[in-house]
Amino acid sequence: MKIKTKLVISFCIILFVPIVLSCVVVFGFQTIQVKAIEKAYGIHDAGAYSLTNSIQLLNRMTESDFASAQRIALVTPAKLLDESYLDKLNEQLEDKFSYIIVRNEEDEIIYNGGTDTDKLIESLPRYGETDVNSNISTYLDGDQEILIKQLDFKCDGRCNSLYIITSTVNLVPEIKKLVVDALVAIFLILILTACVLIVWVYRSMITPIKKLREAAESIKEGNLDFAIESNGDDEIGELCTSFEEMRKRLKDSAEEKLNNETESRALISNIAHDLKTPITAVKGYSEGLLDGVANTPEKRDKYIRTIYNKANEMDMLINELTLYSKIDTNKIPYNFQKININNYFQDCVEDIGLDLEEKNIGLAYYNYVDEDTIIIADTEQLRRVINNIVGNSVKYMDKPNGFINIRLKDVGDFIQVEIEDNGRGIAQKDLPYIFDRFYRADASRNSATGGSGIGLSIVKKIIEDHGGKIWATSKEGTGTVMYFVIRKYQEVKNE
Repeated sequence: MKIKTKLVISFCIILFVPIVLSCVVVFGFQTIQVKAIEKAYGIHDAGAYSLTNSIQLLNRMTESDFASAQRIALVTPAKLLDESYLDKLNEQLEDKFSYIIVRNEEDEIIYNGGTDTDKLIESLPRYGETDVNSNISTYLDGDQEILIKQLDFKCDGRCNSLYIITSTVNLVPEIKKLVVDALVAIFLILILTACVLIVWVYRSMITPIKKLREAAESIKEGNLDFAIESNGDDEIGELCTSFEEMRKRLKDSAEEKLNNETESRALISNIAHDLKTPITAVKGYSEGLLDGVANTPEKRDKYIRTIYNKANEMDMLINELTLYSKIDTNKIPYNFQKININNYFQDCVEDIGLDLEEKNIGLAYYNYVDEDTIIIADTEQLRRVINNIVGNSVKYMDKPNGFINIRLKDVGDFIQVEIEDNGRGIAQKDLPYIFDRFYRADASRNSATGGSGIGLSIVKKIIEDHGGKIWATSKEGTGTVMYFVIRKYQEVKNE
């Protein structure tokens, strides 16, 4: 859920949830208080409207008392002039914020249950001015806002009026309780809603941000061995995912750097070890020349030739090291051009044949490709590939009658080159790793034959940069076949 959506939902929750819950709570309290008013004041069907209309409620609160007075006025009107009865009735009305006033036809006050001023008494309606059969109060809006119920009756031929005076400035306790409870409930609802929103926001936003901060602290300290879990699909979840990807890349980069450092140390160690042997030989034969050990032309020639060969070995090792550094940074200088595969390999085979002849190794060349076949390649780097493979075959040749076969085949869109020897071969367990950097199938043998362990990795890199592929098959004691393919050049005709 996006942050924008969460904000909209939060707004709706803040706006509507408190309103709905407040309405439900107020309705519940209202129902309870209406029943309480009906029970306390003897009102039937008070209704919710009474709670909002205090005048109506106060009017209805004295209905039963006024009806009782009406019945007495019809049966025993003299009772309404009895002070003891009036005291009792007035006491009942006190809980209803009301009291009684009784006045005769001469405007004399017979009974006054309140503390009203003469001004109020003077404003009371006269005998016969109201409908004695109605319990509807008359509202007087003066200094004192009051409701008046008037009951006119006769006793012993004299006219009298009984007034039930109700003050409207007072608020019924049940209404007060309703207001207080409603305010408290609304306050609690707002607090609860805020807490729920805070928890939701904290869990959905603050918690992931806290994890990101802890992750950043771990990365700062160099610790990359952890994982950032992201369960959300919002912007923060996407940030967590991106942060986790960054952590993985940093870890991979750190591991790659460590591996490169390890490989570099291995390379330096291998180069140093492999240089030691020819250097020792060069020193030994040079001292032999200086000391006069080579006292014949044949010996001197042998010593000089050995020194020359050992110097070539060192040069090859240094060249491999230089090329390796370029491979490691993807900075091999390529000069791609169109070349005729037949002419190119014919020249290569002639050069290789001269070297192999000196080493008493036979060479056979088989060409099954059309004469006009063209490829796109770097001539220098492709020759390096061929020389490295052939050099490897020569290095591990253990047969007195060694031979190397070079075959050129057309395999559809590619030219396949096969270089076969009858050397000692490669163990099946080592075969999948021979193109890995610094891998040596037999370290002890390699110490004698020389080599940095990066020759075939260089070959693989060059072939792959030409858009090709390289692989090998081998059998111990029988020999090895190296295969690589290079795509043919094809003209694209415009229609």
